[in-house]
Amino acid sequence: MAAQSEKVTPEEVAPEEASWPSNYFNYFTEVEERFQKARGTGLFLMSPLDWALVEAWKNAGVPLEAVLRGVDAAFEKWRAKKKRGQNVNSVAYCSQAVMIEAQAMAGVAPPPTGPAHGSKPSAAPFSLEALEGFLAANAEQIRRQEGLVEVAAAVQQLASGAAALYHDLENLERRLTALEDKMIALVRSRQTDEQLFQVRRELDLQLRPYRGKMTAPQLAMLEKQYLERQLLESAGLPRLSLFYLR
Repeated sequence: MAAQSEKVTPEEVAPEEASWPSNYFNYFTEVEERFQKARGTGLFLMSPLDWALVEAWKNAGVPLEAVLRGVDAAFEKWRAKKKRGQNVNSVAYCSQAVMIEAQAMAGVAPPPTGPAHGSKPSAAPFSLEALEGFLAANAEQIRRQEGLVEVAAAVQQLASGAAALYHDLENLERRLTALEDKMIALVRSRQTDEQLFQVRRELDLQLRPYRGKMTAPQLAMLEKQYLERQLLESAGLPRLSLFYLR
């Protein structure tokens, strides 16, 4: 039976997890490395479902430390079983343990720190040149797609003003998120019923073994992230979030 959990808000994040943007941009890399280490193989490639789940945790404000602890706890429980069955092949296997750890941290977290509470913002984990290149390349990729001229122009404008935005990455991330939402809505409106059906069927097949480990809100968030990821990938469009500037 899946553990009942509530969405963990950023205000509940412990100080070491509220260091924006450094921990924000390390989120996926840290989870990927911890999962590979716990699984015992560095050759394992995370699936689109895994990517979507990690992004869903990030967007929900689940502390990175809670995810890392949850991965370790899930594998410890798996190794303690007398009959282990097949290997753990998805981060989704750890979802219940991650939510338990997130709830535990939310209950003991001290008052948060961060820009909104007077602390000094963390330094960007990438250079200004890397940011400019990321935005310009995304603008060019979007420009090639029909009907997305306005989105491409907006991203190009951000690229041109990257020097001024470099010291306020949190605000830049909000702008990029809004543009990505607009781009997704435009692309989704062009999909046929058959295309939507095929993507949904693939998602259901991948999620089937793990549905019992997640609550309805967790599943809804994961499905949203997965469908949006697949939508942009099939259209040959980039993710705009700075989370993907790696």
